[in-house]
Amino acid sequence: MTDSSDLDDIPGTTVFTARRSRQGYYLNQFCMSLMKEANRARFKADERSYLDEWPMSEAQKQAVLARDYNAAISLGGNIYFLAKIFATDGKSFQEAAGSMTGMTAEEYAGMMRAGGRSPEGMRSIREGR
Repeated sequence: MTDSSDLDDIPGTTVFTARRSRQGYYLNQFCMSLMKEANRARFKADERSYLDEWPMSEAQKQAVLARDYNAAISLGGNIYFLAKIFATDGKSFQEAAGSMTGMTAEEYAGMMRAGGRSPEGMRSIREGR
């Protein structure tokens, strides 16, 4: 069995664990609410007011407002739920993933077409290797 701390030792990867699921429950429920057109309209009309209806942490709300998907993931957000936010903004998954990696959508697509990120390099944060 893998120690859950081992899952936090993967550079550049946040594993969606049961702990993160509990932490991000209301953040992810908010995201799912955006599946309904009326909720998307309310959110777009006044994002902060709509977010304040959800018992999320202030850090989670700020991550949504800033569209900082990496921060949202670290606060328990699941990328498949967060996709509802960037879809509400008219962004593609590719555009969001590019922004999360510091690349343009085109650079990200090119990297993926070329086989993705190299498996070479640092494999452990703790061990620095």
